[in-house]
Amino acid sequence: MIGTIKKIAVTVAATALLAVPALPASISNHGDLQNQVRHELVMLPYFSIFDNLSFRVDGDVITLFGQVTRPVLKSDAASVIKSIEGVSRVDNRIEVLPLSPMDDRIRIATARAIYGYPAMQRYAMGAQPPIHIIVNNGNVTLEGIVANQADKNIANIRASGVAGVFSVTNDLRVENKRG
Repeated sequence: MIGTIKKIAVTVAATALLAVPALPASISNHGDLQNQVRHELVMLPYFSIFDNLSFRVDGDVITLFGQVTRPVLKSDAASVIKSIEGVSRVDNRIEVLPLSPMDDRIRIATARAIYGYPAMQRYAMGAQPPIHIIVNNGNVTLEGIVANQADKNIANIRASGVAGVFSVTNDLRVENKRG
């Protein structure tokens, strides 16, 4: 059982995860810049499902938002964005989550509860699992995209059932399917 937990943790943490959601740009002709910023953030080596990164483009100024488990990820994010051609300034508002063995335990247990549940296992497939689990002092926030409202509800229920979780904020978005 412990081997399975470690295997899931390593698999989850080792993959480049979730296309970073971008906040709407104030200038519409910066689509290429948005794509470059999104690409650079997703490619960060320590970015995992336990981190949440987003950004806003205001002309040639990029504002970074989110929460990360490692301080190096905050500084790496700002560094790679500063190196993009056309970026004059980076406003780094990324929060570094406090070190906590209890939060680490909750992160792994919540990932197992969500991604290990049969109806949710399809989200664990691929290089970028779409559900991010942010834990801050026992409070869990779910970020990302799911296919339907039922999956959003299941993720919430599974996260709420993890021992030690004080609250769950379900900020998962339901994918827009146009047909």
